[in-house]
Amino acid sequence: MSNVHPFPVWQRGSGQVGFDRPELMRILDLYGRMVAAGHWRDYAIDLGRDAAVFSAFRRTAERPEFRIEKRPALRLRQGQWALIGENGSVLKRGHELGPVLAPVERRLLKLVEE
Repeated sequence: MSNVHPFPVWQRGSGQVGFDRPELMRILDLYGRMVAAGHWRDYAIDLGRDAAVFSAFRRTAERPEFRIEKRPALRLRQGQWALIGENGSVLKRGHELGPVLAPVERRLLKLVEE
């Protein structure tokens, strides 16, 4: 009469790339600070088979100002993290997330006069 199918459970080898909790917390912390500074207003997360992408937008209807990509296939070569600009050029690539986010975090620093 009816067939019982098991509920699909996500497994590490399932083929979908995602962000770990500490990685996502670091990215969302940066996003929150950029929103507070008035630089960004929206974001999107795309989880695919080859890469996980976090896109940050100045306005909703535009192209993303920055994309933060995680590509595990490149972890032994150039590094799995990449910061990609609005025009599609790779601004920074590396093995660790912190140094890849450094150019964006520098925008938050303001010169204080004495």
